[in-house]
Amino acid sequence: MTTEPAPQPQFLDAPESPEDVAARPRPSWPPWWSVLALVAGFAAALFGALVLGVVAVAFGADFGDQPSSVQILATIVQDLCLIGSALLFARMAGPLRPGDFGLRPTRLLPAIGWAVLAWLSFYVFTAAFVALVGASPNEDQLPKELGVDDSTAALVAVAFLVAVVAPIAEEFFFRGFFFTALKNWKGLWPAALITGLVFGAIHGSSADIAFLLPLAFFGFSLCMLYEKTGSLYPGIAVHCANNSVAFGATQDWTWQIPVLLVCSLVVIGFVALAVRAIWSPPHPPAAAPAAAA
Repeated sequence: MTTEPAPQPQFLDAPESPEDVAARPRPSWPPWWSVLALVAGFAAALFGALVLGVVAVAFGADFGDQPSSVQILATIVQDLCLIGSALLFARMAGPLRPGDFGLRPTRLLPAIGWAVLAWLSFYVFTAAFVALVGASPNEDQLPKELGVDDSTAALVAVAFLVAVVAPIAEEFFFRGFFFTALKNWKGLWPAALITGLVFGAIHGSSADIAFLLPLAFFGFSLCMLYEKTGSLYPGIAVHCANNSVAFGATQDWTWQIPVLLVCSLVVIGFVALAVRAIWSPPHPPAAAPAAAA
């Protein structure tokens, strides 16, 4: 008697072409949920920051001059609140799968090509914008505000926040949820344009105002990258690369920039594997093995 082995569960789907992804039904998230989720996420982040501030004051800190550790934690809480808000609103439409947010493999070589094009187009647009307005954006002050000069631990924490946490959280929310929900309104182009503008605007507190339009273009480019590849992973990688270079520039780094980039991509890769393993889509039950006499 012989039996056929039961199929084993697969934690990672096979890479899909953009045509395969386009043929899939899009999540039925109402477009106005995107705005509600954004407001809810930042409201929760504000509440979390207030709680952290009160706790810091209880331990002797000045509420108006929070230590760098509290500011770093508050920024991480903000990113986690955006992820949580996206999950909360998306869950109201039914069961969730990783692929609903673009957490799916894609074909490597086309993804690399589109990723390079998206990043280069951002730099070309930025150079043209700077030449047109005749002014260059000032140095990013966020790392200093978060205390990178206070200690080596703060430097490492901010680097991790900028190059790992922010790319994952912002791509998950803005491309995985916000952009996807808006596409259910007027389609691709309005959704990409609005997402880009909102993405640029939310950086108004940390970036030079002269740089907000290029950042909006960057957000738009990441939407198009997601649309072309059908996967969130290329956008996370480009976001990580851009933030690594930008952070390294504020520290006058040279060889440290590629080290930061490689280490960050490795960490992001392990996070992606862990999320896919824990949050694996349901598989149909295996058929009973057929018996042969």
